[in-house]
Amino acid sequence: MKLIPYLIGWSVLVLVVITLALYRRMVTEKEDDIIHLSDTSGAVASQQIQMARRLESIDRWGKILTILSILAGLALAGWYGYIKWIETTAY
Repeated sequence: MKLIPYLIGWSVLVLVVITLALYRRMVTEKEDDIIHLSDTSGAVASQQIQMARRLESIDRWGKILTILSILAGLALAGWYGYIKWIETTAY
């Protein structure tokens, strides 16, 4: 059985995880880490809350996709090992 299509799918999943990590880094470059207590209008605090929500969403998807890519990689490695084991015992 050919593993190439599955390997391509796994590679795409890993690229999505890497792209998401780079996107998170790009988003955090604009992040303001200082707590603004004297902000009377609340605009800065509102922006910080929006940024925190965006980062939580990115982190949640990052964790989910990372776990999926690790599990898929382990499954592919196990499947490849099983195929090679069957091929060597067939002789």
